[in-house]
Parts: sequence; C-alpha cells; structure tokens
Amino acid sequence: MIEFKAAVVTAPDSGVPILDATTLTLSEERISVIGANGSGKSTLARLINGLVLPVSGSVEVEGLDTMRDGAKVRQKVGYLFTDPSAQLIMPTAIEDVTLSLRRTIRNRDERTAAALRALTDIGLGQKADVSVNALSGGQRQLLAIAGLLAVAPSIIVADEPTTLLDLRWRAHVGALLRSLPVQLIEVTHDLDSAARAERTIVIDRGAVVFDGDPAEAVHMYRDLMYGRASQGVDE
Repeated sequence: MIEFKAAVVTAPDSGVPILDATTLTLSEERISVIGANGSGKSTLARLINGLVLPVSGSVEVEGLDTMRDGAKVRQKVGYLFTDPSAQLIMPTAIEDVTLSLRRTIRNRDERTAAALRALTDIGLGQKADVSVNALSGGQRQLLAIAGLLAVAPSIIVADEPTTLLDLRWRAHVGALLRSLPVQLIEVTHDLDSAARAERTIVIDRGAVVFDGDPAEAVHMYRDLMYGRASQGVDE
C-alpha cells in the first residue's frame, strides 16, 4: 500500500511548483502513470522511494514515511531507471548483482551464489562474467532488474523502463515486469503498455487529472494532447 497525503513538490532553488498537493492510495498490483514530458510523472514516481521528498504533506509505503524511514522504504521499493547505466556501476554482471546483496548476505560465497541465481532466473546466467559494457541495451535493463529482484522488494517503480529499447526488447522487458510477483508502478509513454495495467493515473502540469480505468485514461490523455497540438500549445 502506497499513500500520498497532500504531497507537494517544488523546485529546490526557485520554489516553482513541480507537483501540486497530491492525495492517492495505491493498492492495485499493476498501476501505470502517463503524461507529457515535464508533466510531473517522474516526480510522482520518485516520491515513492524517497528519491524526491515532499516539501509538505507526506508519502507512506506500507506504513513507513519516506522522509523519516527512507532507508527502510528503499528496502521495500526497487527503482528502475530509464537508462540502466544510471544504476549499473560494477565491471561485470555478477559483480553488479553481488553489490546489491552486500548488506543482506554477509558471506562472500553465498552472496556470489545468490547473484548467479538471480542472473539465471532472469536469463542472464551465461552472461555472469561478461562486461556490463558488452551487454546489449535490453540485457543491461535485465541486469538492472536482476539487481533489484535479488534483494526481494515488494514494490518496483519502473520509470519509462523501455524507452531506450528496440521493439523486441521493449516487448520482452515489459512482459517480464508485468509478470513479477510485486506491486508494479510503471511510468510510461507506451500507451499500449499503460492500458494493460489495472489502474492508470494521468499527470498534467503537475496535477493528477485522471485516475481510474486504463482505457479511459489513455483516451483522455490522447484527447488532451491532440487538443494542445491543434491549438499549437508547446509542452
């Protein structure tokens, strides 16, 4: 359960509003978030694991406040970035997953074995000792997911996880994320993927403008964008 309680975000230097007071209870297993670039959807996503903190109001994850209990929240919430390079920092695939396990498994051999299992489970077992830089974009995103799953989060926030992938990898990574036994919050420009969720939230200019049925949300968002385009309004 994720609860936004009148959470407000402003730009640190200027105080310009980025996300208006937002109150939401997110309990469904598959939730998508859509909106134009700069609308505030990534800010909403980053509030969930404390990458961004509200200037007023609060965000709670399974009863934990992101401001007071940030470290505990991040144990429960895995965050998947658009570009896996933002979270892959070790030279090889197995070293990167092993790093994710450093706090939960103290024994080195056990940690390595657990990392190899995580890679095998996601289809990268044969790439364990391969340089991260030698992996394809899709394989790097799988590696980033393996690193998250290794520490058993109950929630994954995926921030445009397939934007940089080709069509084949986009389908594979999207299907994999939807199959995981965790709560998935997916921020996406892929409206087909968004429509597969149980619930879709539309963000526009820092505010939630729709929250409900995915098909209705996509239709509303398209009408909003087409209307702006016809009026020559820049985003």
